[in-house]
Amino acid sequence: LHCLGEIPLLTSLFLCLSVCLSACLSLSVCACVSPVNITISVQMGTKTLLLCPPVPPTKAVVITWVITLRGQPPCKISYRVETKETSETNCTDRRITWASTPDQSPDLQISAVALDHDGYYSCVIATPNGNFQKRHNIQVLLPPAVTLFPGENRTAVCEATAGKPPAQISWTPEGYCKTKNESHSNGTVTVRSTCQWDHKKVHAVLCSVTHSTGNRILSIQLNQGVISPLHSLLTILYVKLSLLGIILLIMGFVFFQKRNYYR
Repeated sequence: LHCLGEIPLLTSLFLCLSVCLSACLSLSVCACVSPVNITISVQMGTKTLLLCPPVPPTKAVVITWVITLRGQPPCKISYRVETKETSETNCTDRRITWASTPDQSPDLQISAVALDHDGYYSCVIATPNGNFQKRHNIQVLLPPAVTLFPGENRTAVCEATAGKPPAQISWTPEGYCKTKNESHSNGTVTVRSTCQWDHKKVHAVLCSVTHSTGNRILSIQLNQGVISPLHSLLTILYVKLSLLGIILLIMGFVFFQKRNYYR
């Protein structure tokens, strides 16, 4: 079978798969079926459904899922249609289960997606006329924790902590900025941007954090939390004088109380 014509590539792939599936299931020999690869971005903590090729259960002989996660041995889940037997090898994550029962649906589900679910999930359906494969590349998304705080000398620091993928940080108005990325062992990245504004007319700035899970905008006054050395000295002096005045007031009160007592 050939899938030709001036149609978009993605449409052609699905059309070809549909035509080949029909041919393989209706003819005595299988002409073609290329594996279908799909990339899925899923936010951490959500539930996701992984689909097998659209082969009727009555046409299947064996349904096999092969799950390859980062830093782990491949997990293999198989279901033999004729005997209704299920087998598992190296599968310990109970959050990954059949969406229903394998005799009703070959699809899998992840009840609560975690960072360690990054990886490849391949469904292979064996039929008398050939094998049909669909592979999912799961990319787990984690929104970063965003903070914005003032620094010294008319600077501000915007930080997007432990996001996956890394967030993008921009400023309004633009200043003299330095951005640093710190990668963590769990695959997340912290992005820290420090900016300085020399123009005295800039009193407030905006930090824009762009991420696959959503965008955030924070604002801050440049003078907020910035204390000059002179102001610090005056504050210390004021506190000391206040304490001295209170002590003198107490001592005077005690002195006059004793004086009236001895009279």
